[in-house]
Amino acid sequence: MREIDGISLRRFEARDLDWLVEAHADLYSRTEGFDDSFAVLVTAILTDFLDRHDSIWERGWVAERGHWRLGSIFCVKSEQPEVAKLRLFLVQPEAQGLGLGRHLLETCLGFARDRGYVGMQLWTHESHVAACALYRAYGFEMTDAQPVTNFGVDLVEQTWKISF
Repeated sequence: MREIDGISLRRFEARDLDWLVEAHADLYSRTEGFDDSFAVLVTAILTDFLDRHDSIWERGWVAERGHWRLGSIFCVKSEQPEVAKLRLFLVQPEAQGLGLGRHLLETCLGFARDRGYVGMQLWTHESHVAACALYRAYGFEMTDAQPVTNFGVDLVEQTWKISF
């Protein structure tokens, strides 16, 4: 895969599961106060991906520099067969500002387009300001926002969509 500033992308593998759960849980516990239920959700998403993903239509990537994992992104099927779902987009704090988020998002969007999806959707939180700005810059539109209490904190959940 293409390299950016010494960072390469490779396919997600089973050996990445524990790291990715821990990376998400640690980051969102520190920055947003999420409780352990978030790690449970991430574990379920990844376990389902490993057990059931369709390698033609779905893919996960891990960004790494040397032996250090720095981020991830996934393209999976949604409830609407022609629309992909973006999941588990993560850039570790030490890799922010390098263009890695853009590279991950472009890779995921390119995969979805190449597979013939007509659009992509994602679920996030209003507090993820940098990610939401990136989505907007790439043409996503927020289609829904709902205040909720989830992962032990009050949040505003958002749905974003893009058509190709």
